[in-house]
Amino acid sequence: MREVYQEQLGMLTDVLASMSAMVGTAMERATKSLLEADLSLAEQVIDEDALVDEARSRAEEYAFGLLALQAPVAGDLRSVIATIHAAEDMERMGDLALHVAKAARRRHPNAVLPGDVSAYFAEMGRIAVKLANQVSTVIRTQDVEAARLLDEVDDEMDDLHRHLFTVLMSPDWEHGVATAVDVTLLGRFYERFADHAVAVARRVEFIVTGKMPSR
Repeated sequence: MREVYQEQLGMLTDVLASMSAMVGTAMERATKSLLEADLSLAEQVIDEDALVDEARSRAEEYAFGLLALQAPVAGDLRSVIATIHAAEDMERMGDLALHVAKAARRRHPNAVLPGDVSAYFAEMGRIAVKLANQVSTVIRTQDVEAARLLDEVDDEMDDLHRHLFTVLMSPDWEHGVATAVDVTLLGRFYERFADHAVAVARRVEFIVTGKMPSR
């Protein structure tokens, strides 16, 4: 029975790590669609969001099955409960990539971003994908130190997000209110994507240590 139990926990870990890779790919494609006004990529992200939702449902099914049939305690119980919350975080990461793709589709064939902010979003997209990949590794390895390093990468995203506002608030901004609203919302999507990635890493730290980090 214990061997089957560990196998089920392993399946849960695999689903979570796979979700992280999926949302990272989604954000990578969504960013490219945003920067290049690529409608086909935007449509691909939108269509494949259902796969992320299905993965969350599968993770929850495994988790609730373990709770009902195996009655886990101590560290195993922490793992199952934290996994349920982590799956929710990653579904939201997928939704944020979806929002980016929908913005690209909504403005097509026009570009959403003016040239003077494109570089910001290219870098925010790179950081978002990096975070998603690091989360996948942290989930598989349960490496607490690696989990804590995500805070530093998240700080990079926060810095870019703040600098973006200096561009929007500049007297030299000449792209109008509608574009400023688009840029503001898109910047928020990337910033929240990073926050959810950090939240997942902190849940892994909770699984390993039994303490939810407060940093």
